[in-house]
Amino acid sequence: MELLGMTTIFLLVCISCLLLFTTWRSTSQKRKQPPGPPALPIVGNILQLNLWNLPESLKKLSKKYGSVFTICLGPQKVVVLYGYDVVKEALIDQGDDFSGRGNLPLIKKLLKEKGIVTSNGETWKQLRRFTLTTLRDFGMGKKSIEERIQEEAHFLVERIRNTHAHPFNPASFLVHAVSNIICSIIFGDRFDYEDKKFLTLIDLLNENNELQCTVEAQVCTLYNFFPTLMEYLPGNHQKLTKNSEKIDEFTLGIIAEHQQTLDPACPRDFIDAFLNKMEQEKGNSHSEFTTETLSRTTLDLFLAGTGTTSITLRHGLLILQRYPEISERMQKEIDCVIGRDRRPCMADRSQMPYTDAVVHEIQRFIDFLPFNVPRSVIKDTKFRDYFIPKDTMIFPMLSSVLHDSKEFPNPEKFDPGRFLNANGTFRKSDYFMPFSAGKRICAGEGLARMEIFIFLTAILQNFTLKPTVHHKDIDISPIVSTLANMPRPYEVSFLPR
Repeated sequence: MELLGMTTIFLLVCISCLLLFTTWRSTSQKRKQPPGPPALPIVGNILQLNLWNLPESLKKLSKKYGSVFTICLGPQKVVVLYGYDVVKEALIDQGDDFSGRGNLPLIKKLLKEKGIVTSNGETWKQLRRFTLTTLRDFGMGKKSIEERIQEEAHFLVERIRNTHAHPFNPASFLVHAVSNIICSIIFGDRFDYEDKKFLTLIDLLNENNELQCTVEAQVCTLYNFFPTLMEYLPGNHQKLTKNSEKIDEFTLGIIAEHQQTLDPACPRDFIDAFLNKMEQEKGNSHSEFTTETLSRTTLDLFLAGTGTTSITLRHGLLILQRYPEISERMQKEIDCVIGRDRRPCMADRSQMPYTDAVVHEIQRFIDFLPFNVPRSVIKDTKFRDYFIPKDTMIFPMLSSVLHDSKEFPNPEKFDPGRFLNANGTFRKSDYFMPFSAGKRICAGEGLARMEIFIFLTAILQNFTLKPTVHHKDIDISPIVSTLANMPRPYEVSFLPR
């Protein structure tokens, strides 16, 4: 009996050990986080990375550590997703898990956390739902907004014509034209090109864009990982903050005017609709619709609706100067389909495959937001064979998708033929995602596509681009900055056709 008892105890101990080992192994595998280079205390991997060209550094690391890996930017742990398959799997297939907004202190400081871009959780869900519905109510994606873009393109063409073919930097003209479209939706009206108050705002936007391209742009990068220290140091991050405060004042002023002239029965624009929503939820102490969220969301829409499209157009015009044979072919297609007198419209695009291909290749080539706008996981997440803790920042590298060498051979070369089939028809690609993908895809994607096509087509319909240097000497490679790739400054003459 004693021997039987000892045997039973021995077997129970063995089974327990086996169960403990199995549980430990399962937990260990579940908790296995993505690999990455060894990190130093405090600075993390910053000394191992090229802050002048972080996308290139991450490309090299992906070759060593695979398509899912971890880096430490100061004390901040970041999981990098490199390649179409993992980006799609995260943002689309597991879109809910990866729907958080990453915590970059500089963006947080500039944009706060109350708008549609930087908010999370229930705040973000309610603001995005309301914003998309309201933008549609005021013409987004409809014929009315297309007519506004056509009208603004006409004003832009006339303004360019008044330069009398003298060389100039078109940045301000493009920012003003593009911003007037989103202004007509959120503020209820466009601004005259001579409006001094609005010109000051345009200058602030242009200055912030230029600050991202200067040597001190890396100071802004460091701010994201050492915010407490950088608060006490001079640099572009301080100037960016001051400029953003002035832009915020402009928005608050317009909101105050709307509050005084609001007719609840007849909302004129996004701000009026938001003010009505605030009144409806007046008794809800937990409402997400406050003056602060209105200010931030309005500013988010204004900045997003202005910056991305105007910078894409600026870069597009630079590229077309470098390749005059491409712009000439586009003009032949424009003359054939539209002619010289009628205004371009979106219905023309289906009959203009080459122009459509050029527009797509511009967006692919410039790779405007190489890191995407950083995401985060909203809960402990199992992704492939890895465990990613809640709130971990995610870099879904759009660069790795738009410059995928299998889908787009020689990705550093500008070639509209990538988006054309052998018979000359337009070729779609799942890898084309300059507006991101999934739950936090750009809310204004449809508007931006419409603006880029109509503005660019209207310009080439009326003008031939004449660079100030020989076209072969033009450098079209982007200036890599903290968050966005920017076009190099240039001047160009617009010769009437």
